[in-house]
This record gives sequence, structure tokens and C-alpha cells, in this order.
Amino acid sequence: MKFIFSIIITSILPFLSYSQSGIIKGTVKDKLTNEAIIGANVVLVGTESGTSTDIDGNYIIERINPGIYNIQVSYLGYETVSQYEIEIQGIRPTMLNFELSENAKQLDEIVVKAASFKKTAESPVSLRTIGVSEIKRNPGGNRDISRVIQSLPGVTSTASFRNDLIIRGGAPNENRFFIDDVEVPVINHFATQGSSGGPAGIINVDFIREVDFYSGAFPVSRGNALSSVFNFKFKDGRDDRIGATMTAGATDIGITLDGPIGDKSTFLVSARRSYLQFLFKAIGLPFLPTYNDFNAKYKYKIDKKNEITFIGLGAIDDFSLNSEANDTESKQFLLDRLPVNTQWNYTNGLVYKHFGDKGFTSFIISRNMLNNEAVKFLNNEVNNPANLILNYKSQEIENKLRVETSQKVGNWEYLLGAGYEFVKLNSSTFNKIFTGAGAEDINFNNAISLHKYGVFANISRKLLNEKLNISFGLRVDGNSYSEDMSNPLDQFSPRVSASYQINDKLSLNFNAGRFYQLPPFTSLGYTANGQLINKANRIEYIAANHLVSGFEFNPSAGSRITIEGYYKTYSNYPFLLRENISLANLGGDFGVIGNEPVTSTSEGRTYGMEFLFQQRLIKGFYGIIAYTFGKSEFTNANGQYAPSSWDSRHILSLTAGKKFGKNWELGVKYRYQSGLPRTPFSADSDLAVNWDRNLGGIPDYSRINTERNGAFGALDLRLDKKWFLKGWDLNLFLDLQNVTAAAVASNFLILDRPLDENNKPIGGPIIVNPNANPNEQRYLIKTINDDGGTVLPTLGIVVSL
Repeated sequence: MKFIFSIIITSILPFLSYSQSGIIKGTVKDKLTNEAIIGANVVLVGTESGTSTDIDGNYIIERINPGIYNIQVSYLGYETVSQYEIEIQGIRPTMLNFELSENAKQLDEIVVKAASFKKTAESPVSLRTIGVSEIKRNPGGNRDISRVIQSLPGVTSTASFRNDLIIRGGAPNENRFFIDDVEVPVINHFATQGSSGGPAGIINVDFIREVDFYSGAFPVSRGNALSSVFNFKFKDGRDDRIGATMTAGATDIGITLDGPIGDKSTFLVSARRSYLQFLFKAIGLPFLPTYNDFNAKYKYKIDKKNEITFIGLGAIDDFSLNSEANDTESKQFLLDRLPVNTQWNYTNGLVYKHFGDKGFTSFIISRNMLNNEAVKFLNNEVNNPANLILNYKSQEIENKLRVETSQKVGNWEYLLGAGYEFVKLNSSTFNKIFTGAGAEDINFNNAISLHKYGVFANISRKLLNEKLNISFGLRVDGNSYSEDMSNPLDQFSPRVSASYQINDKLSLNFNAGRFYQLPPFTSLGYTANGQLINKANRIEYIAANHLVSGFEFNPSAGSRITIEGYYKTYSNYPFLLRENISLANLGGDFGVIGNEPVTSTSEGRTYGMEFLFQQRLIKGFYGIIAYTFGKSEFTNANGQYAPSSWDSRHILSLTAGKKFGKNWELGVKYRYQSGLPRTPFSADSDLAVNWDRNLGGIPDYSRINTERNGAFGALDLRLDKKWFLKGWDLNLFLDLQNVTAAAVASNFLILDRPLDENNKPIGGPIIVNPNANPNEQRYLIKTINDDGGTVLPTLGIVVSL
């Protein structure tokens, strides 16, 4: 590691002869009214640097040595606020705005004790706020938020190369994502339709200011979620001049531009393209993925009381096969099985915010679309129509409008809002499959539309000399798909939260609520004989009851210890009639889920305990210790509870880092996870009719999750070196994922093909089992053990101008 860095540093030393100081500036305003707070104290904690806001609420601190700082703001009558681990660069001013909330206890004097960790009346538990510095430096995170949160309690991962988020035992399709109040359904490349995962994130980390991650106690304005909600907050573009950031890593290259457009508006735009296809072809892999993504933000401040924000996000993904990479049995298996896939998606949204005397009102309008196509031919004979196995085309289009207002009347704070969505689903499916019921050719086209609507409200206040903070909320949702889901009162979603401050360092927190989520669009649109099958099956909203309680202890300003227990029950979960399993067991692989007959008859339960110790950056050190014990179970075909695919009993994550002199930083992360359940293969996997259609073994779902993979432990390292130079900043980093090459031993079935003396497949016809029943043609197959781990190194460079 040092040798590589030494070569790079030596080669660029002649260009590193100048340095510069940094600037931080921004505004301090009332959170509800957006009125400027004049004379607020702004200080860099641990330094002698500080200032006060002017008549417009603006502040600026100059001549700061570039680095990471904690910023604190205080003012008489308001709660003191701190933002931690803020990076101040030399090349560009750091823009940091503060919103302060009134506090009656601080009318007589300023109490300089800031809450280090975010807690709201609605969400006093299960809320973690992640800053951009934490995302960028996370070992093994590779600047991807979906990997970074695996350092937190309650988060389970699947394959190391995917971003599936399994939160507190729930399926990957139970998560929702928002950017500056705009809902973004797809945040990953090559997304699994009907779920949320994929191998790489779309969101540009250089846009992010912070992320609020809710693993429970969801705000009432964030509907249609059962396991988690992510609120991404993008930073504003710089307001002094046009700037640029260029990044290059092991898999992609990108550029970000930001700057002012006139006196009242700023912009951020970025584009990124992968070069994985060249790397994979050079090393002889059988698949060649290419991805592109685009991020944009534009903000226009009309005046002190009105502002408009535009958010744009999009991706174009292409997945092709490398037919020349067939020199091993496993590569030949992948060539035979993987489809050619093309996918693109976008989200565009406008947010208009108006501030009044006692609060603010937001209007959010957005449109998002996912286009997904997949084609597969038997033996990849694309010129032989008779060998077509899969031809899938689908579009999901959503047009959304949401209005919400937050106000304060006396000691009460309330939120009111409503939402409307118009949804279109277009799908064309041809698929030859084989299940326990036999061979089936699925062939249908559909085009449906539906209206979604919802209303929500929340009210909160502090009692008992502000030691007790209580919140009551409710939400109702409905849609026009069927009479079974049209009445919003049938989806009545109440929730209650409470937090009691036992003393200055210890609090007891609680939340209980009922939450609803619409089944996947793929299930709603499934058609046979011109009929919406699942409408006839009376599919319903999925329901979940949450109960969460715990303690939070803050031993010092930048540290906390939390212990939380959770219990969740599910009802009306889609039950897949072909496989006779709950949909909750799927979503952790590529493809499409839910595109088949279902009934709303599955039930589930997840429960566990979580421990978290977090130390923010203090005196050059930071660290996180997270442990989760949990169980996840859903009903099987017999109506009995069985472990779900996400039933990882023990999860341990240790993350630590140290900042050294001359802007060096070293981080390390170790993650241990007990084995996830797996389902054994069916004895009918070798049937020729199965292999010619499914191109692989079929799970025996009558024994779902009766086996379990081995435990997995991985060590990640990251080394950063930064220079703050005259006219530009430079960051070099080396990120090593899975340093010990750990792997989860797994088995899969392949055709037993003839091999040459080098164990390379010779090709030719598939070998038929001569000992099989003459009335059942079966192929010779065998099991391959895939227990080899891979070290994933990334040498990256970030240049800021």
C-alpha cells in the first residue's frame, strides 16, 4: 500500500508546492419561518475561529486551515445546533446553512449544549443521520451510501457485489428514498424490478450534504414503506464562481460542475460513465456491464419567503454477454443462464416552498419512469426464434403531487398534507418456465393505469418542563386499482412517539405504529387471458405493525450509546402461487419479482435487539460499534412460520479511523454476519424440460430455507491523502474491500459437460442421463462449490477546481 502511494506521490511532488486557506459561509434562519436570525454565534469547535450573523442572517469565517471541523451555532431563545465533521476545502468555500428551532427554556440565557445526534418528535428512535464525510471515508463503502449504512445496526447484506438493503429482517422491496422531498424509486444501476437493490448506486456522493436514515418511526409524510426511509439532502451549488470536481476509480469516471446562475440561483450537475466492460473483457469475464448516470440540482431563491428547487436523477444501463469467455464450467454456466438486459430510468421533481409567519408550506411535483428489457435465447442462438426463452419489456411511470404544511401554534407543532399519484404500467412478457406444476409458456401484454391518493397529519409538543416530547400521527391511503384498496379508511395508519429526557445525558424513547405498502407494480399488472389475475385474487395493501423502544446515552458531546428493541408483524403479504412461498423471500438477485399470480395471504414477523456505540470525529479519532441480534420469519405453504431469506441472527460491525498529520487518514471496517438461510435444489432440477426453460436448478420450495450458508466476515481498509493547493485540491485514496478474501461457501448446479485435459468445456450436445426413466429425459448435472473470495481494490483520484 505504501509502495503504491509512494510512486504516485513522488510523480506529482513538483506540482504540490502551494497551499491555500479555506472559507466557510452560509445563513442562520428560523426553521419554520425562514426569518434571518441576527447576531447568532457561529464557532468552529476546538478553535478560536468564530463570528456572528449579520442583519440578513449571513456569516462568513475565512483563513481556515483546510480539514474536518465541527460547527456550532447558538442564539438566545433557540436550541443550540451543531453540525459535525464538515469538510473545509482550500479551493472552494464550504456552504453550510443552519435552521434553528425556538426553545422556551433558553429565553433567559444561551445554553451552549448542542444535540450531537438528530432526534425528532416523530422519530425519537431508529433515526441515524449520516454526513457526507462519513460516506466518503467509509472503508469498503466506495462512495456508495447503500454500502456505508452496513456499518449501522439492523442492516443485513446479501452478496458482496450488490446493494440490497435488508433492514430489520424486511425484504429489499420495503425501502423508500427521497431527495430534497422528491421521491426517487430507483437509486441503483441494474435495479431489480419489484425491489430496490442493484450492484452500484446512482446518487453522486459529491451532491450529498447529509442523509437521514429511518429504520422505524417513519414520518407520516413518507408513505408506502415498511422497513426503511432514506431522506437525502443535497447541498446547494457554490455561489461565487463555476467549480468542478473530477473523479476516477476502479470502475468509472465522472465530473461534477456547480456554480451560480445570476444572483439568486445556483446549480449542480454531474455525469458518470463506467468502464467495467473493458476491464471485464480484458480479464475474461462472461458478462460486460456498462452504466451511465446523471444528477442535477437547481435552486432559485425568489425572495426571503419563497424558493424553488429542481431535482433530476437518471441512469442508462446495458448488460451484454462476452461469448468468448467460456474457458471454465462456471463461465459457461453464466453464459448459458444470464439474459441480455437494457434498463434506463429517471426522476425529475420540482419543490416550491413558501414560508409564512408560523411555518412553511411545500408543493412537490415529480415524474419518474423505469424502462426494463431482458432477452434470452437457449444456447444464445439469437437467430433461432424457436429458442427464445425470455422476452420482457416493461415501463413503470409515476406522476406525483404532494402538498404539506408545517406550522407552530403556541406550544403545538403540526403537519398536514395530502398526496396524489397517477400511475401507468406497460408490460410485455414472454417467458418459458418450469415449476413443480409443470411447463408453462407465459405470454401477455398489458397497459393499465391507476390513481393513488393519501392524506396525513401529525401533531406534537413538549410537556413536563420540556422533558417529555410526544407526537401523534395518522395517515390514510387508497387507490383505484380495485375496490379492495379504494377506501382509504381500510388503510388507516396511526402512530405515536414519545421521548423522555431522564437527565442531560440519558433519554427513554418509544414508537408504535401501523404502516402500509402497495404490492409491486409487477404483481398489479400480471395478466392472463386478458384478465388482471391478481385483481381477481383480491390483492391488498401489505400491512406491518411496528413497536420500537430503547435508551440513548450521550457520555460526551460527540458520542452516543443506544440500545433498541423492535418487534414487527406483517399481514396481507403477497404469496406466490407458482412457488408457494412469500414474496418477502425474494428480491436479492437480478431480474424481476412479483410478475406472477399472488394472493394476499402471507404473514410474517421480525424482532430483535440492537446496540450502537458511535464516536464522532474527536481529536482525530472516530468509530462505530454496532451489533444486532434478530430473527425474521414468514409463513410457508403450510401456514407455519419459517426463517425468511433475510434471517441473519447475528450482525457485528466495527468501524474506526484516525486522521494523521499532513492530511493522511486511515480507516478500517470489519463486518461479521451469521449465515443466511438457503433452499435446497429440487430433485427435478435435472429434467430436460426444466433446464431448457429455467437454464439452471430449481429450488425445492417445499423445504424453503431449511439449510443455511456459513458465516461471513470481511475486513475493509481505506487510506486517504489530501492536498489543498493553489488553484486546486487533490485527494488520492486506496480502498481495499474484503482484504482477507473471505467468501460464503455456496453451491449451484451446472450441466455436466465434457472437458478437455485443461478442464475446459469442449462444447457439443448436452449429455443425457442414460440411467433416467425412459419417459423422463434428464440431463447429467453436477454441483459446483463456489467458496473463493475476492479482494476488490480501488485506487481513486478526486480533483477539485
